[in-house]
Amino acid sequence: VMNSRRVQVLLILAVLSVLLIHFLPCSNNAPMEEKPFPVHILILSSWRSGSSFTGQIFSQHPSVFYLMEPAWHVWVKMYQNSAKVLHMAVRDLVRSVFLCDMSVFDAYMSSQKKKSDLFKWETSRALCSPPACDLFSRSDIITAGNCRTICGQYPFSKVEEACKTYSHVAIKEVRFFDLKVLYPLLTDPSLNLKIIHLVRDPRAVFRSRENTMADLKRDSNIIVGSQRTKGEMGPYNMMQVICKSHVEIYKAGRQAIPSFLKDRYLLVRYEDIVRDPLAKAAQMYRFAELHFTPELRKWVHNITHGKGQGAQAFDIGSRDALQVSQAWRKTLPFQKIEKVQNVCKDAMDLLGYRLVQSEEEQKNMLLDLLFAQNSS
Repeated sequence: VMNSRRVQVLLILAVLSVLLIHFLPCSNNAPMEEKPFPVHILILSSWRSGSSFTGQIFSQHPSVFYLMEPAWHVWVKMYQNSAKVLHMAVRDLVRSVFLCDMSVFDAYMSSQKKKSDLFKWETSRALCSPPACDLFSRSDIITAGNCRTICGQYPFSKVEEACKTYSHVAIKEVRFFDLKVLYPLLTDPSLNLKIIHLVRDPRAVFRSRENTMADLKRDSNIIVGSQRTKGEMGPYNMMQVICKSHVEIYKAGRQAIPSFLKDRYLLVRYEDIVRDPLAKAAQMYRFAELHFTPELRKWVHNITHGKGQGAQAFDIGSRDALQVSQAWRKTLPFQKIEKVQNVCKDAMDLLGYRLVQSEEEQKNMLLDLLFAQNSS
């Protein structure tokens, strides 16, 4: 009996030894809490649609690494190609940026590049605070002017170093004209991509483009070809392509949703942002899994309720955003309104923009606008 008990005890000890050997290394080397999988946000829009301001809503968030139009470098380097041909190069660059692999810029920039050689780098709060620049706090609201003055001479390697320290990577891009081009990114297991599709009333876009035609010439040539940008119909040819692309993106995102697009596409109208900035910013933050801090609430309110009229075409300073967004009603002749509506009718119908049917109706709209201004 004693021998039998001794054997049982030995067996129990043997089993316990095996279990301890198996599990103790795991407990001793238990990993620290894993870093959450980054969220990738693509603000998809077209030129002069309020995308720079919308980008700033994300850039100023302390959890977001943001870049404004990194594909600018692709279009500058490969300007002799069409937008359609450049889609793949742009997509590959965007994917690399989302993964914080900035070596992708080696193909488009000098080997002696500095951080300040990156297009509109100063609009990124993340490139104006640690570890990219040590002179501001990471939680500060930082203007492009202040950043440009102080943070320009840091090495380009700081871009990648900074990117890897954020839970969210956001890119604002105007060089995609087809959502299907992005399907490989949406199905890429290394990405957690969400798309915010920002649109604006085509008549407002047209009026803003008129003021910045020279700045947009190269981009326009890539989109429609140099011949089709010339003459009276040139600006309308551009609007036709822009409006058609918004229709196609909207249909792919909302009306024929593949399973991998579920809860990953959000349509936002710029007019709705400026009409109720706090509500729309909150909606976009929820979509992007970001917290809307009190500091950001105050900044969003202040930058959209200033006295400025948006005189500087690419300025993101404080302004009366609602009035600026409706300025086309006062400054665009009805003949031009009618032409824009003709080439953009499908987009306007789909996105909920009401057509102006006559000069009389435009005058009535102006009276309503003036009344609203006086009331406020």
